[in-house]
Amino acid sequence: MGDPKFEIQMLHDRVMVKVEQESEERRSTAGIVIPATVKMANRLVWGEVCGAGANARTVKVGDKVLFNPEDQYEVEVHGQIYLVMRERDLHAIATPQTDNGTGLYL
Repeated sequence: MGDPKFEIQMLHDRVMVKVEQESEERRSTAGIVIPATVKMANRLVWGEVCGAGANARTVKVGDKVLFNPEDQYEVEVHGQIYLVMRERDLHAIATPQTDNGTGLYL
């Protein structure tokens, strides 16, 4: 008999996020190529919510969220790295349309 499989359930207001992998190099709006070796300080990144606890009020699985990846807890599941954080550590949620958004779209 094989090992039993366990489903991961997030507790309280915890959120599990899969970080979107950036390409090796980026381009500025002016077209300047920025190599992958250049680190930008205090850069926020986008990720996808893969799990949310029962007390998470504004995010749900599948949402695209903006957060600071520094000082977050990492966990590896089946070779994929996820970050675990509190819902309050998220800075923004990307939604198709809202009444109180910024007017900016991805």
